[in-house]
Amino acid sequence: MSDHKKSLKEEQQKELIAILKSRFEQNSSRHKGLDWQKIQTKLESNPAKLWSLNEMERTGGEPDVVGYDTKTDEYFFYDCSTETPANRRSFCYDREALDKRKANKPANSVVDVAKEMGIEILTEEEYRQLQQLGKFDLKTSSWIKTPEAIRKLGGALFCDCRYDQVFVYHNGADSYYGARAFRGVLRV
Repeated sequence: MSDHKKSLKEEQQKELIAILKSRFEQNSSRHKGLDWQKIQTKLESNPAKLWSLNEMERTGGEPDVVGYDTKTDEYFFYDCSTETPANRRSFCYDREALDKRKANKPANSVVDVAKEMGIEILTEEEYRQLQQLGKFDLKTSSWIKTPEAIRKLGGALFCDCRYDQVFVYHNGADSYYGARAFRGVLRV
């Protein structure tokens, strides 16, 4: 996709920023000590990042600011939907798994969709950080970034939260389920 298609019209930018600001204000416990105006200024100067945030929003992720890295001067947006994003479900893990699947192929893979969106799949550590901010994936599960050693053996990892605990599980990378998608992170 060319870069000009990865930008929003001015009206779309304003609508998205209003949604993000409202979510920021409604969920202040996720980002204590962060200043919305600084975040908004940074967003407005990064149209490609706004486009990616819009993709997160459009696919049901409900992105919100969850942190700031002083070393890199980056804010972190995670998908904060209560359950795994609805419009990213039923995908296998990556292109290799999708290509190997002969029957009942899913429409896409989470690695490809994340790349198209300009975001990264949450790592296990990031997923656990998210779970410190609220209750997520109580009925669904989310693929997480899988270590290469596991992936080489055909597996992939996913997480959920049950019984007030985060669980990490494995599946064949070519598996897919209606209640499993992925959560992403965008650094701005």
